[in-house]
Amino acid sequence: MDLIFATHNPNKVSEVQKQLGEPFKILTLTDLNYQTEIPEPFETLEENALNKANIISETFKKTCFSDDTGLFVPSLGGAPGVYSARYAGPKASAEDNTKKLLAALDGNKDRRAYFKTIISLKTLESSYFFEGVVWGVIAENPKGTGGFGYDPVFVPNGYQQSFGELSPKIKQHIGHRGKAITALTNFLKGL
Repeated sequence: MDLIFATHNPNKVSEVQKQLGEPFKILTLTDLNYQTEIPEPFETLEENALNKANIISETFKKTCFSDDTGLFVPSLGGAPGVYSARYAGPKASAEDNTKKLLAALDGNKDRRAYFKTIISLKTLESSYFFEGVVWGVIAENPKGTGGFGYDPVFVPNGYQQSFGELSPKIKQHIGHRGKAITALTNFLKGL
């Protein structure tokens, strides 16, 4: 079964394809030569994910899913939150975003945080949402080179290593995106 994943991000695609496995084949926006930037103008992960899924599903007339993920730090009022990918500015790198986060938490004893992923699946008839959340703390310094984004500074509860240090298999099993993908996979297998 072909599914369109409304992303150009190869890191996300790799995580999702490994978990979905057969009989699902993921087509990305890159595969479809879709170059138009899809805005994320909304204040919630759900709205942004649904917007992307709707646009791509309507464009290609196929089942599509998209995700939006945020890192939420309660002591920072939920920041970076829905703006995680552009926390340090619209063209900021992951390193820039991480530096800004660490600066904002400097001297803060409450470093609790959670990652949340929302997947929106848009069929030709309906829309569905799947959620994954993982709690942890923000380390004082980046650790590890694995993963992407804020992974080197996020230490999930029950672990001493950051997502940047953990194996992809462990991260997929305990992580936010893995949990959301599991929910999506279970739903798709029931169709």
